[in-house]
Amino acid sequence: MARISITDLPPKFQEQAVKQLMEQRARKQRAETLLCPGEDRKEKESKYHNKPTERVTASGNVLKFPSQKEARRYDALLLRLKAGQIKDLRMQVDFTLQEAFTDVEGKRVRAIRYKADFVYRQPAEYYRQMYGSHAAYWNDQSGMPWELVVEDVKSRATATDKYKIKKKLLKEKYGIDIVEV
Repeated sequence: MARISITDLPPKFQEQAVKQLMEQRARKQRAETLLCPGEDRKEKESKYHNKPTERVTASGNVLKFPSQKEARRYDALLLRLKAGQIKDLRMQVDFTLQEAFTDVEGKRVRAIRYKADFVYRQPAEYYRQMYGSHAAYWNDQSGMPWELVVEDVKSRATATDKYKIKKKLLKEKYGIDIVEV
């Protein structure tokens, strides 16, 4: 494919191209002059005005949380894990609510997934007392029933319509109630 030079264009289009190029350069210069030397660009404010937070694990790994509220919930669950009140604590667990498929026109439709903030198991009686649910449970080697708990750290702003639909789909497909913290 041959490269086209600006001089190959008609004069009217040459003027437009030069004008656009000059505007781009001017915008770039204005952006650079707003920054002091050595200053980084200001980060974009988050959609829900949350403050990203980090935690360092005992092994030295750094965990990044999208909000302080979620980080505090992790701290509380970690204390319960160490006390033996819960087990199998996992973060950011994906649940497929609907598999991907190809429609009759041959277009690919992506899968619908829900990503839980925290998933863990706790004794079945504790869960019933706290939340009044009848979620599925599993017996461990001692014969004690352990229920699966799916938690999502929510605020009024993050409880969107999309989330509410996914919550209903999770309940319908897996029989799991999401515990909102």
